[in-house]
Amino acid sequence: QVQLVESGGGTVQDGGALKLSCAISGFTSSNYCMGWFREAPGKEHEKVATINSDNITNYADSVKGRFIIHQDNTKKTLYLQMNMLKPEDTAIYWCAVKKGAICYVPHGLFTYRGQGTQVTVSA
Repeated sequence: QVQLVESGGGTVQDGGALKLSCAISGFTSSNYCMGWFREAPGKEHEKVATINSDNITNYADSVKGRFIIHQDNTKKTLYLQMNMLKPEDTAIYWCAVKKGAICYVPHGLFTYRGQGTQVTVSA
């Protein structure tokens, strides 16, 4: 059974930083894409950042230069370092993973996902 569990969300002030973690268990494919997604009230899902088994990363324009996605294969954990946070970054963030290294797919094709963690950035 594949499980993804996020942690690290919380409330910070404008300009602050948070680091999200996603512990992944039961997923054994050697070719994969993992990512962080978010949904804010009244807005559509957004693919925030992805990283694949070749360590190729991609970021939404809204977070480029501020967020960093990385993985620790030993710990089977995915991270999202979020710097220079803005109130518009407020959302529920979740991690997800799919088989195959292609990341340019709709978020619905990421087979497994976590429950999510709330990130709130106050002005």
